[in-house]
Amino acid sequence: MRFGILGETRVWRDDGTEVPLGGPARRGLLALLLIRPGQVVPSDRLTGEIDPDGALSAHALQSQVSRLRTALGPAAAIERSGPGYRIVVADDDVDACRFERLAGQGRMALRDGEAERAVTLLREALDLWRGPALAELAESETAQAAATRLDELRLAALEDRIEGELRLGEHRAVVPELRELAGRHPLRERLAGLLMRALSAEGGRAEALVVFEETRRHLAEELGADPSAELVALHRELLSADPSPSPAAPPAQLTSFVGRDEEVAEVAGLLRVARLVTLLGPGGVGKTRLSVEVAGAAADEVCFVELAALGDGAGPARAVLGALGLRERGLQVGDGPQTPVDRLIAALSHRVLLLVLDNCEHLVEETAALAARLLAACPRLRVLATSREPLGVIGEHLHQVRPLDADAAVRLFADRARAVRRGFAADPQRVRRICAALDDLPLAIELAAARLRALDLGELEGRLNDRLGVAARGSRTADGRHRTLRSVVAWSWDLLTEAEQRAARRFTVFAGSATAESARQVCGTDAETLESLVDKSLLEVSHGRYRMLETIRAYGAERLDEAGESDSARHAHARHVLELVRTADPHLRRAGQLEWLPIVVAEHENLLAAVRWAAEAPDVATALQLLASASTYLWIRGASATAAPYAIRLLDAIGDTPPPGLGEEYATTVLLASSDRETWRRHRATAERALAAAWPGDRAGRYPAALLLWMLRNAGESEAQGAFALLTAQHGSPEPWARAVARYVSGFGALGDRDVAPAEQDFGTAAEQFRALGDRWGTALALDMLAGLAGGRGDHARAIALTDEALTLTGRLGAQEDATDLLVNRADYLAAAGDAEAARADYVKAADLARRAGSTTCLGAALRGLGDVALREGDLDEAERLYAEAAQRLDPHWIRSLGNRVRTLAGLGRVAEARDDHATALARYREAAEAAAAGGSTPDALRLLGLPDALSDALAEAVSRR
Repeated sequence: MRFGILGETRVWRDDGTEVPLGGPARRGLLALLLIRPGQVVPSDRLTGEIDPDGALSAHALQSQVSRLRTALGPAAAIERSGPGYRIVVADDDVDACRFERLAGQGRMALRDGEAERAVTLLREALDLWRGPALAELAESETAQAAATRLDELRLAALEDRIEGELRLGEHRAVVPELRELAGRHPLRERLAGLLMRALSAEGGRAEALVVFEETRRHLAEELGADPSAELVALHRELLSADPSPSPAAPPAQLTSFVGRDEEVAEVAGLLRVARLVTLLGPGGVGKTRLSVEVAGAAADEVCFVELAALGDGAGPARAVLGALGLRERGLQVGDGPQTPVDRLIAALSHRVLLLVLDNCEHLVEETAALAARLLAACPRLRVLATSREPLGVIGEHLHQVRPLDADAAVRLFADRARAVRRGFAADPQRVRRICAALDDLPLAIELAAARLRALDLGELEGRLNDRLGVAARGSRTADGRHRTLRSVVAWSWDLLTEAEQRAARRFTVFAGSATAESARQVCGTDAETLESLVDKSLLEVSHGRYRMLETIRAYGAERLDEAGESDSARHAHARHVLELVRTADPHLRRAGQLEWLPIVVAEHENLLAAVRWAAEAPDVATALQLLASASTYLWIRGASATAAPYAIRLLDAIGDTPPPGLGEEYATTVLLASSDRETWRRHRATAERALAAAWPGDRAGRYPAALLLWMLRNAGESEAQGAFALLTAQHGSPEPWARAVARYVSGFGALGDRDVAPAEQDFGTAAEQFRALGDRWGTALALDMLAGLAGGRGDHARAIALTDEALTLTGRLGAQEDATDLLVNRADYLAAAGDAEAARADYVKAADLARRAGSTTCLGAALRGLGDVALREGDLDEAERLYAEAAQRLDPHWIRSLGNRVRTLAGLGRVAEARDDHATALARYREAAEAAAAGGSTPDALRLLGLPDALSDALAEAVSRR
C-alpha cells in the first residue's frame, strides 16, 4: 500500500485503487500515525488531537482503530504498544517520507554539480504533493508542527529545483513561478536571489535590481535587518553589468536555408569593402532570407529593421530607433528639438554595427536619405538593404539576387515536400520541370511544395501547367518572373476553402504580425483555419505571432478590396486594437506595468495602422479613443512622436470644437500633437477647458495620465498656472493615481514658494502613493525630486539611496535616457560626498549610455561632470576640453539643459580663474548668470550647488536687470 498525507489523507493499493477510509476521525487517526511511521503515539494525544473538544473517549478510539485495521487489512499493521498505537509500514510507502528522501538526494546532487540529476529527483519529490500537508488536522498541534516543517522542506526543495533549472539555462521558464513565490515569501532572500538571476539572464537587469530594492525594504521594515552578504554581492554584480538595450536580431527562421551558401559569402565579402550593399530583385526571389543569413554570419553587432509594415508618415528613422531598443524621449528627460535622425547619428557615430534595412521599396526615397545621412555621419556603420529598386545613394553597391540554380531549386522543393509528406521520394526530372515552370523562385517553390499534403506530384504538375500557361515555360525577365509568382500565389489562393480565403484576405489589415487571438477575432476565424494557412505557406508563425509575406499580403489586400470587405476589416482591426489598449491602460499605471508594456509594444505598428485608418476614414471617435487610450503607453515607451503626425492630421479635420462626449480624448490628442507649435497654440486653451471639465476634482475622468502629461507640457510656459490648478484640484479625486499626481505637483508649488519642508513631504507622500499602486514611473519621478532636496541640504547618503531606487525603477521601464540623467545626479551627490572615484565611474557610465542612446543632452551632462572631476584634480586642460564639449551638446533653449549649462559655463569660469584670467572668468560667470536668471534660478540655489560666490553675485545683478 501507499499512504498520502501531503494533501488529504489517502491510501492506495498497489494496483492504484483507493482504499475507503471512512469519516474524518478515522482519517485523522491514520494521519497522526503516519507522521512518524513505526513510532508510538500515546492514546491521550490521539484522542485529544483528533477531537480537541474531548468528545472522543478511549473506547471510541479503540473502535476507530479497529475499523481502520479492517479497512487497511494485513498490508499495514496497527499495533498496540504500551500507552499508545503505532503503524508498521515502510517509510518509502508514505509520501512525506519519500518526499524527504528524494529532496535530500536532489540537494546532494545539486551540491555535487549534477544539475540535471538534481532537477529530476526534486521534480519527482515535489510531484508527490497534492495540497497542504495534513490538511484535515488543522487544530492538531502535532500535525501542524509537522506540516510547518514539511512546508519549509517543500519550499527549500522548490528553491533547489529552480537553482538546478537555472544552471541548465531554463531562465525564462522559471520566472513566473519565482515571481509568485517571491510575492508569497517577500522575506526569503534565496528566492529573491534566484529571481534576480533569472531576470538578469533574460535581459531584465533593471527589473532584477528592483527585486533587490523591494527585498531590502521588506527586510528593513519587518525585521529591521539588512540583506545578506550573498544578496548584496549579487546586487553589486548586476550594478556593474552593461545596461544597454540589445538591437533587434534577424527574425528566427523555421526552415533550412538551401542553395545560397556561396552567395552569402559573396555578399559578406562585398560588405567588407562597401559600406552600403543593396540586395536587388523581384518579390519572392529570397532577398530577405539572404539578408538574414548574411546578418547571422556577421562578426559585428547586427540590427535588423523590418520596414514592410510602415505606412505613410511613419519614417524609417523611427523604425530604426525602435529596432535599436532606443526611445524617442525619456519619461521626463528629452533632447529638445532633436529629431529621430539626430538621435540615430548620436547613437551610432562611434558604434560598429551592421544595419539591415529590409523591404525598402515602398519607402525608397526616405530610406535612401536616411542611409546617406547615417553613413556620412557614422564612419563605423555598414548598411545592408533589400529592395526591388536601387536606393540611388552614392557609393551603393548592388547585388542582384537571382532565382535558385536548377539543383538548388530541386533540393528546396524536396526539402519542403518532406516537411508536409513523410517519406516523399522525389522524381528529379518531374520536380525539375515543376521548378522550371516556377522560374526557380523560392517563394513559388515553397507555395507549390506545400500543396503536396493533398496532391501527388503528378497532380501538382498538371494543375500548375493548367494555371501558369505560357508562364510555365519559364520567362527569365523580371516582369515575367513577377507574373509567374503572382500566378502561383493566385493558384495557391484559389485552392483555399472559402473560410481560409476570408481569413487570409482579412489578415492583410494587420501591420507586421498578430497574435493568434487577434487574428481569430479580426479575421472571424478559428485556430484550425489559421494553422491550415500556415501549413499551406500563406502564413508564417514565430514566437506565438502570425505574419504574412509581403508578396502574399499585397495579393490578399487586392482580394479584400475586391470582396468589398476592406472597410469592415479595418474597422474590426481598429476596434480590436482599441479594446486592447483600453484594457492595458489602467495596468500601465499599476503593478502590472511590466506585464502589459511588452504586450502593447508588440502591437505598436498595429496601433499606428489603426489610428491611420481611423483618421483617414474618417472615424473621428475611434481615432480619438485610440490615441487617448494609448497615451500612457506612448509616454512610458517614449514613442509619443510616432503618433504625432496622425494626431495633428486628426485635429486639423476636427477643427476648434471637440466632438460631443469626447472632450477628454480631444485634450489628450492635443497633447500628442503638441510638438507642432501651431497646433498647440490653436488648441491649447480649448483642450485645457475640456480636461478641467473631465477632471473637476470630485469625480474621475477616463485618462489620468493626461493630467501629469499636461503639467509637464505646460511647465515653464506663461499659462502653467491653469495646469497647476487643474492638477492640485485632484487631491480629493476618487482616482488614486490622480491623487498621487496632485501630491507630486503640490511639491513644486511649495518649492516655488521656497518652502522646502512641505515640498519634501508632498514628494514623499507622492512616492508612497505611486509605490502603493505599483507605478514605477510615478515613483521614480517623486524619488528623483526627493533626492534633489536631500542633496541640496547636504544629506548625500540619502540622495544616493533615493537615486539608486529611482535608477532601478526607470531601468525596468526601459527609460535609458532617464537612467543616464539619474546616473549623472548620483555622480553629483557622490562627488559632493567626497567619493571622487565613484563619481567618475558614474559619469563615465552615463556618458557611454548616453552615446548608445543618442541623447546629446544627457551626454552633455555627463561630460560636464567629468569636467568637474578634472578640475578638482587640477587638470585644467582636460577640464576645459570636457566643458567645451559639453557646452556644444547642451541646447541653450531647452529647459532640461539649463542646470548643466549653468554649471558648464561656471566650470569654464573656474578654469579661467585658476589660470588668473579674471576677465574671461567674469565673462563666463556672467554668461552662466544670464542663463540661470532666464530659468528662474536664485543666488541661494546656485550656492546650494556649490557654485562660486562670484556667479551668485552676477546672477543677482542679472535678476535685478530683468
